[in-house]
Amino acid sequence: MLFLNCKNEKKDSIAETKVPETNQVEKTDSLVTTRIDSAQVPKALKYKGNFKDGFRWKDKTGEYVVLTSETGVYINENFSHENDGSDAEVFAHCYSLENNQQIWKVNDFIKDCMVDIDAAFKKNSLKVTDLDKNGIAEIWVMYEMACKGDISPSDLKIIMYEGKQKFAMRGESKIRTGMENHGKPVFEGGSYTFDKAFQQGPKAFRDYAEKLWNEHMAD
Repeated sequence: MLFLNCKNEKKDSIAETKVPETNQVEKTDSLVTTRIDSAQVPKALKYKGNFKDGFRWKDKTGEYVVLTSETGVYINENFSHENDGSDAEVFAHCYSLENNQQIWKVNDFIKDCMVDIDAAFKKNSLKVTDLDKNGIAEIWVMYEMACKGDISPSDLKIIMYEGKQKFAMRGESKIRTGMENHGKPVFEGGSYTFDKAFQQGPKAFRDYAEKLWNEHMAD
């Protein structure tokens, strides 16, 4: 795990978004997914912070729900604070609907930040796919994290799970920093790296991850 705060401690276990339209059904060759809102989250399933997005689906291994949430800027009394800084967390939970058991959890955070905090999922970036057509869904979450007092790229991450196997893509958001003399915009950031799981996994996973990255890397 990596920790991220103003002192460059980083943690990785794994903007305000509009609540998506309820019961939006999407079909692939091997599964049907339904986007859900906070009212459709089973009461037995707990999450921290404000609900952001969610999906329900059934594949050959069972029926599941994934939901994302954000705390916003607050003080977490469980974090150590050497300064008078603030904290923020993002969460993604995947649960089995057969027994309400948690399958996996993503939790990343900024702590003890004295300047501006950005800890948010990218709007409409939560996805459920079956790219390798094996009947097991792939769940994609994408978010940015930053503690900064200047104009610079934020840390950007895509975390994908197929079953209990985790894939990670990490890099920086892309920002416009100025203009060249002839009017061409100048950008900073946008680079990324794949972890070993992505590198050794199906090319379809990397292609989709790059597509998602390019769609959402701009600040």
